[in-house]
Amino acid sequence: METPLPQASPTPKTPDGIVIAVRGAVVDVSFADAELPAIDTALIVDWDRPETLVLEVHSHVDPQTVRAIALQATMGLARQTGVRATRVPVTVPVGDAVLGRLLDVVGTVRDNGPALPDDTPRRSIHQKPPALEDETSATDIFETGIKVIDLLAPLAQGGKAAMFGGAGVGKTVLVMELIHAMGAKYQGLSVFAGVGERSREGHELLTDMQSSGVLERTVLVYGQMNEPPGARWRVPLTALTIAEYFRDEKHQNVLLLMDNVFRFVQAGSELSSLLGRLPSRVGYQSTLASEVAALEERIASVPGASVTAIQAVYVPADDFTDPAVTAISSHMDSIIMLSRKLAAEAFYPAIDPLASSSVLLDPLVVGEDHYALAERAREALARFEELRDIIALLGVEELGADDRLIVKRARRLQRFLSQPFVVTEAFTGTPGESVSRADTLAGCKAILDGEADDWAESSLYMVGTLNQARAKEAASQKVAKP
Repeated sequence: METPLPQASPTPKTPDGIVIAVRGAVVDVSFADAELPAIDTALIVDWDRPETLVLEVHSHVDPQTVRAIALQATMGLARQTGVRATRVPVTVPVGDAVLGRLLDVVGTVRDNGPALPDDTPRRSIHQKPPALEDETSATDIFETGIKVIDLLAPLAQGGKAAMFGGAGVGKTVLVMELIHAMGAKYQGLSVFAGVGERSREGHELLTDMQSSGVLERTVLVYGQMNEPPGARWRVPLTALTIAEYFRDEKHQNVLLLMDNVFRFVQAGSELSSLLGRLPSRVGYQSTLASEVAALEERIASVPGASVTAIQAVYVPADDFTDPAVTAISSHMDSIIMLSRKLAAEAFYPAIDPLASSSVLLDPLVVGEDHYALAERAREALARFEELRDIIALLGVEELGADDRLIVKRARRLQRFLSQPFVVTEAFTGTPGESVSRADTLAGCKAILDGEADDWAESSLYMVGTLNQARAKEAASQKVAKP
């Protein structure tokens, strides 16, 4: 068990150092009469405010001065304020006591609930990844109940998946639906890291989890948009530390959700500028690749327990060649691309079936039938995309018979791959649907084989299984008859 992080007290000990400069979230501290604290260890500011201010040593400026990053707001911090060196890294509470609770970056409870027990174990947020020989490869399918993901970009139990999309295309809704799927189907533990998200979204997620009954098996860790960059930069490590404890000490499978990993990179870029480093490509920090790798390499599975990571990634200006996006995607097993064009056409989830991919979509993993069906679906959708301009100019009647048939089936398949979510039921009034992989494959095969050629396209839109679409078609036929 790690040494707990000391808290501020009404009668603080004699400070080890003093603040000599404050530049936003970057604070310089002089230790003229004490040994310099090591890098990545915590400092406690002895100031006249009730809330604790924790700093983390980032670099040694000279033999007497360290440069530290503030994990809370530094508003009101003055020079000559005393600072105590803890000589240990920032530690956060872990274990069963934090289940159902909402924590901040240093592990303080923020849900207005009771304090954590005094005997709650704590762990440093800086941990080494498992040795390569101790890691296990992820080949078991993690069924999400979302048709387009399970068909074309299956997720791995113990793997890493990222959902890339610009603003307003449905990343957070998709993450919330996956939390619900994990709680309903796998009865597993979830750790959610809200990195740089809006306070409103955090409050909505907390109330939704309380009402759905999955909060008891979930830990929420937040470093929100209104918090300093230091909090947003370190909060993924806090969440990952809690997940690692359940994996290593409790031998339990954990679902780790991060929304939004781009904000982690963005916070690192802000701090890099405040620290006076030269920027790299597109203004990002020069340490972008190593920071992302240090986070992602800790997400690993060991024999007997896995950490399945699902990460939402904001794509600035819908530019998928952005350095942050490419750095994150290089670590992923499954890549789910969200399309603004599909969202504009009201296809939800707005997942691009042609741009999304997964290393698990392999006949040795998913089976020959699933692989062949996914290839057929991709071919039909790709051909439909190629013919879109011709259809817009000349109309579908000018196509050959084979192309007309492909377009007809691709349009129906596209509508079948949409589905209502449980988490949007309050807004749409449509009950959410979770579809098993077997039903997804059966429905897609029937559409590609021509079973739904004579059905109205609307019968396949926003339904779960093909049987529901069949019932919808039969009901519309009855209405159509005089």
